[in-house]
Amino acid sequence: MTTVAFIGLGNMGGPMAANLVKAGHTVVGSDPSEDARATATEAGVTCVDSAVEAAKDAEVIVTMLPNGTLVKRILSELIDANCRPKLCIDSSTIAVTEAREAADLVTAAGIEFVDAPVSGGVAGAQAGTLAFMVGGSDAAFAAAKPLLEAMGKSITHCGEVGNGQAVKACNNMILAVQQIVLAEALVLGERLGLEHQAFFDVVSNATGTSWSLTTNAPVPEVVPTSPANRDFKPGFAAALMLKDLKLAMASAEETNTDTVLGRLATDAFAQFVDDGNGGLDFSAIIKDVRAKGA
Repeated sequence: MTTVAFIGLGNMGGPMAANLVKAGHTVVGSDPSEDARATATEAGVTCVDSAVEAAKDAEVIVTMLPNGTLVKRILSELIDANCRPKLCIDSSTIAVTEAREAADLVTAAGIEFVDAPVSGGVAGAQAGTLAFMVGGSDAAFAAAKPLLEAMGKSITHCGEVGNGQAVKACNNMILAVQQIVLAEALVLGERLGLEHQAFFDVVSNATGTSWSLTTNAPVPEVVPTSPANRDFKPGFAAALMLKDLKLAMASAEETNTDTVLGRLATDAFAQFVDDGNGGLDFSAIIKDVRAKGA
């Protein structure tokens, strides 16, 4: 078993660290939130006051942080403090260029690096069923895979460093567009007199089906896992979807890729978040669709 430093014990990182503990690994964690540390401690994580303290004896470092600037700053601090794990796994969602810059910092110190962002939300983190999309060398991927398997059910090597972030940006752009058009279709169905259950029963078994419908349907009493059953308490918050869409749009601009629907989705979520809905699940965008047509 491995000694893992887990930096970032929030809504996603905390359950991920807990699943590493369940798999038999020794996990030492760090997070600025007292509540996050308390929850992680209950799950068997040894919590300490700083990332450097967490990483000083670790064989592997896992980072799950809110942005690329913080990822690079933390990794620089660990290297400056002479922390020398064998491997760094960054599961944050950051820009492709930021992932590659982070990799350069780490590999220059003789440490293997993979970017391994996730899909599956809080429910997937808790259940250990996340999908990991991994960028890095063959050797780094092989070293990371056993740990990722303790936290997820789908582990895909996507190629060089940064490619995990590239796939994540593409995936979440698709997801945002699907969630919006599903909301539009549901509202259209409502106004045509169609019951939600009938809509679900047909579309979930037809060509219009999607994860947005079968797992994240934005109407209550149709899918048990839906945040709509819990007043849109987030599995994946609208503010985080907007963050990911902005990363996708930045990559589209860098590569001169015309993403018409991606831009429309970004604008829609930007307005939704600006209106004070950033803390709701992203599927709550259906509220905006209903309001605009009322």
